[in-house]
Amino acid sequence: MIIDYRSDTVTKPTAGMKDAMFAAPVGDDVFGEDPSINQLEKMAASLFGMEAALFCPSGTMTNQIAIKCHTQSGDEVICDGSSHIYQYEGGGIALNSGAQVKLVSGNRGRITAEQVAESINADDVHKARTSLVSLENTSNRGGGSCYEFDEIRRIRKVCDEHGLALHLDGARLFNAIVARKEDPKAYGEVFHTISVCLSKSLGCPVGSLVLGSADFIRKARRVRKVFGGGMRQAGYLAAAGIYALQNNVDRLKQDHLQAKQLAEALAKKDFVETVLPVETNIIIFSVKGRFTSPSLVARMKEENILWYAISPTQVRIVTHLDVTPEMIEKTIQTIDAI
Repeated sequence: MIIDYRSDTVTKPTAGMKDAMFAAPVGDDVFGEDPSINQLEKMAASLFGMEAALFCPSGTMTNQIAIKCHTQSGDEVICDGSSHIYQYEGGGIALNSGAQVKLVSGNRGRITAEQVAESINADDVHKARTSLVSLENTSNRGGGSCYEFDEIRRIRKVCDEHGLALHLDGARLFNAIVARKEDPKAYGEVFHTISVCLSKSLGCPVGSLVLGSADFIRKARRVRKVFGGGMRQAGYLAAAGIYALQNNVDRLKQDHLQAKQLAEALAKKDFVETVLPVETNIIIFSVKGRFTSPSLVARMKEENILWYAISPTQVRIVTHLDVTPEMIEKTIQTIDAI
């Protein structure tokens, strides 16, 4: 048995999800005729109290579509230096939108209203036009850290004062909502656009959504086509998303609990220097002494336990739908024995 903690993207569809996929009514989505996709988009938009949504293959695509729609060539996007849109989307901001970034050094991936205000360029022909602020909740490189919602409201106020759009990379937004006992509609009220992944914590094989106003989604649909993201009978995938929203959100509490259990075991070891505070389903820790992160990952692989070295000194572990309590127990026993 292999226990895979490399990401929450490694999950396989459950029997119930597969049944829903096989039974899905489908049509040509480019013509707007796939009933399962239409249902998913309406369900997601309603959940967040937003007007419309657009189903896409990936979170990278939903983020890049949003950035493209919010900016014009030569603009500047404010984001944290560890954010996914900057670190892990292949230079897409420059390639797809012709925009540049103003990087902010936040606290575990979270920036403040004051930092945003300080990063906005003056109305000066020598400066790029600041047009967009992008937040990430939860923050991947921040170890699954969550924003305080009051801080998000303060950031939105700064954006309103300066005429900026506010986008949320909510790849693991449902983790934050469950951990903080928040209302999704509060996010729909404060952000102009939201990207949410179905293929991470929610256990779907493929898919993400971008949410916004009806006018924004009409524009986003055109950009999706240009990006090559127009799918046909993709309702089989959308049905997995419908099933996930109905069945896999509340159970994220178990992933969070299991992450804390692993973090507690790691904190006791002499080869662990620090463990970032665990709020959701991601554990990031630094190694010292007898291990580098690659050598520790290799040692765990000998026990059929897969971790991920994100730097020479840091390891990431992610709990998810396919990790059982028995797997957690075996992992803790293995950690204790090293």
